[in-house]
Amino acid sequence: MHPLADPALPRRELLKRVACGIGHTALVGLLAEAATAETRPAPPIKSALSPRPPHFAPRAKRVIFLFMHGGVSHVDSFDPKPKLAEMNGQPLPIPKPEFEFAATGNLLQSPWKFAKYGESGLEVSELFPEIGAQADNICMIRSMVNGNQVSHGPAALALHTGDGVFMRPSMGAWLLYGLGTENQNMPGFVTLSPSNYHGGSQNYGSAFLPAAYQGTRIGDGSTQFKEAKFTDLGSPENATLQRKQLDLLKELNRQHQLTRTDDSRLEARIQSYELTFRMQMEAPLVTDFTQDSKETQKLYGIDEDPTDEFGRLCLVARRMSEAGVRFVHVNHSYPRNYWDAHGGLKGNHSTNAKKVDKPIAGLLQDLKERGLWDETLVVWGTEFGRTPAAQGTDGRDHHPHAFTMWMAGGGIRGGMTYGSTDEFGYYVAENKVTMHDLHATILHQLGLDHTKLTYHSAGRDFRLTDVAGRVVKEILA
Repeated sequence: MHPLADPALPRRELLKRVACGIGHTALVGLLAEAATAETRPAPPIKSALSPRPPHFAPRAKRVIFLFMHGGVSHVDSFDPKPKLAEMNGQPLPIPKPEFEFAATGNLLQSPWKFAKYGESGLEVSELFPEIGAQADNICMIRSMVNGNQVSHGPAALALHTGDGVFMRPSMGAWLLYGLGTENQNMPGFVTLSPSNYHGGSQNYGSAFLPAAYQGTRIGDGSTQFKEAKFTDLGSPENATLQRKQLDLLKELNRQHQLTRTDDSRLEARIQSYELTFRMQMEAPLVTDFTQDSKETQKLYGIDEDPTDEFGRLCLVARRMSEAGVRFVHVNHSYPRNYWDAHGGLKGNHSTNAKKVDKPIAGLLQDLKERGLWDETLVVWGTEFGRTPAAQGTDGRDHHPHAFTMWMAGGGIRGGMTYGSTDEFGYYVAENKVTMHDLHATILHQLGLDHTKLTYHSAGRDFRLTDVAGRVVKEILA
């Protein structure tokens, strides 16, 4: 019998045997201290991820955020501009933005035609015929702005955290902080294949929020998702023994924590051990999309070229959402997938669109068929759009001054557009939506008042929307 598996072993002797086996001076000292401090109570155990009530009745329970890394061109995807074709090759007759990433030339028409879809007649580019077929379920926000964030890193951070300059918690972390998680056997916030570039882990980090609220990563933008898995997660050979070891470790960590109450990293480490133990049985089943039928896998384009990669991401996202994961962050990201079309616009966007169009449409259809539509908010986004004027002969530059994002499910009105840009797609013409407005609306759909979801740090109260933001009520069902 393993010395730690003997239930009759006295606690003091158990601590001594563990200490002798490890041989690490600092830890031995900690064990000895714990062995002699039997009358000193450990702090109460309370999970930072326990479910918490919303501020008001929510329309949605969870979010799936589909991030298209690099900047999808709005005038080539979801915001048709006939004027570009009419004036192709001519100079822009209005002043260009003061902030540009690189020099641009004359106007460039879209290489793709647009068509009307569904009863709503929503216009979508031929880049996205499958998403177009879901038009009556989608709300296009054609009036997004991202301040003057003309570089990928700050723009991606502003989209994910509300601030392109300072380190701030990501929106997934804020949701977890506000609501906790439904399934205590799974992380409440998971990011699938995130890039290590342009903000990197800050895009799913917790910043000054307790560390337990950061996202749990599976894979990265450099490797195929089929090779990705939860790190350091295995099946215990002896669950009873492992449980006893974790209970001992937890007790020692709690004693250690008594003198370090202001460091959330230790609490996060304690919670991560406990969560990992619980995940060992459930997480492999949740991430195993082969549990779904061949028909469902086909809906997402799995085992087909070029949709297999993103199809796997979207199907795992649906499975996680169905299992109660509060925020699933799905990345089509650098360096393997990148929408940054400074040149070769047609090849870049055609290639990337073919990878994601069918999987995204499949996700929307699957959510509907499984009765998950009303409780799942799907957000499709990119850090900025691209210039209606050409960069070189066949490219478009970064453009945060006007672009498109869309939302679906979770109490959002489908088959509509909100806001508009001018006839060239350069500036917002009506109903501007900022990143703070977007975040306020997402929080609202999950029952959170963005002005009340605050955290005190460094002498002031912070929130995801800083001191701005409004709920875009016009798009709510």
